[in-house]
Amino acid sequence: MIKKIFLASLFLNSLFSFSQEIVSSTPVELKKNVQIFQVVNDLTKQTTMFMTDENRIKAIRPDNQMKFIDSVSTQKPDKSYSKMIGNIASDNKTTLFWASSNQKKILLQSFDSEKNKTLDKSFDLEFKNEVYLQEFSAPNKFIILTILKKSNIFKIYAFDNQGNLEIKDIDLSGIRFYHRTNLYDTFEEDFMPFERPLSLVKINSEYPTPLLKTAAKRKCYLVENQLVITIDTDQNYTQVIQIDLENYKISSKNILQTPFKNFGTSNLTYNSFFMSNKLYQIKSSPNKFYLTIKDINGNLVKEYVANGDNPIEFKNSEISQQGGDFGGGERTLETSSQFIRKLNGQNSGISCYQTGENIILTTGSVSSDNSGGTQAVLSQFGLIGALISVAVYSPSMESFNSYTGRKAVTIFSLFDKDGNHVKGDLQPLAYDKISSFLQENKKVNAQNLFKVDGLYYLGYYDKDAKEYIIRKFADGNN
Repeated sequence: MIKKIFLASLFLNSLFSFSQEIVSSTPVELKKNVQIFQVVNDLTKQTTMFMTDENRIKAIRPDNQMKFIDSVSTQKPDKSYSKMIGNIASDNKTTLFWASSNQKKILLQSFDSEKNKTLDKSFDLEFKNEVYLQEFSAPNKFIILTILKKSNIFKIYAFDNQGNLEIKDIDLSGIRFYHRTNLYDTFEEDFMPFERPLSLVKINSEYPTPLLKTAAKRKCYLVENQLVITIDTDQNYTQVIQIDLENYKISSKNILQTPFKNFGTSNLTYNSFFMSNKLYQIKSSPNKFYLTIKDINGNLVKEYVANGDNPIEFKNSEISQQGGDFGGGERTLETSSQFIRKLNGQNSGISCYQTGENIILTTGSVSSDNSGGTQAVLSQFGLIGALISVAVYSPSMESFNSYTGRKAVTIFSLFDKDGNHVKGDLQPLAYDKISSFLQENKKVNAQNLFKVDGLYYLGYYDKDAKEYIIRKFADGNN
């Protein structure tokens, strides 16, 4: 476990007064067993720093110049609440949500730093004949999504920061599920050892996402107040279900995949990624590979094709293979045929990340292992738009220890907003720089990464210098 530290009040005042340009540092007195994390209000760019020790949790609020404004603290939840699963950040109030191990007990902790008030409220959820799927930190709401067994019904538990709970049934009975009898059967389908049944992988496309997550067949995305669920369990189409979290209206579209006739074989792999109201789909046989970009109505925006006889024209990187039988390191594959065969032979996925005006696509595949798949890949806080995994992921280096016991093959491509391939070398991303920094500085502790207004801030404790340091990172050659 990464060692956590406690920052004294004197340190906090000096920390927030530092410039955020490049580097900030300060001496610090340490106490053990303390966690530090941030919650960011994406609308106002207001950051709240939280610190917890064994007994208390404290919220500290800086202004937009990162100067200390105020703070408020309260009792830390008892041990029956084993994890923090989400937050709401609105106005001057930040609300944390804690859960028991079975997610049936929920504790809301609301911090109003401006008024120096806190609110604790607990909920006991029955989950009658339901399976817990996922949780989301939506604007002004915290959402828990379950599915009723043997039905076409999602159930939504929506909390606000005043401590109110609204429960809604989302009935999809009018929607046809071609691959399975109903909604529940679609989620019950087993893709082990890579993807367990009754799972839904949460994607935040604001950050680079590893193929270990995007290779899942059932994914979900929170886009403002829209919950978008994509299902790639049928080779003929991607099913896209949209739920409006304001009025709970639903829509469903089946966006066709590249036709079977284009390949001439049933040995196919396929997947998709949703971003900016477009669906990026891949489909491959052992000797042919299609990348298609479509709008939300299924209209084709762009299509790219590759085969084993010619170079892949829409890639901006070498073909990288990591892990496997050659010592667990990295090597470059020489031919397109090698990439396409490996893409088809493992769990294929695609990931999109916007940098500037363009979008980087990571395309590839990852092997299964015995750990149970994507649910156990990265140690994540799970707070959408607020916290990032302590184990930082980098598109060029994948993620720290993510491919232990696995083999992965990837290419990287650059496209503009209209789906046109952009030639040239890829510029380094903030995650690349952070990954390199942490690999070169293995003695740093208490890594804490957060994003504000497009910039990444890495806080860490340098135990040799006995300082807590914050560095700022940006995409590109900055």
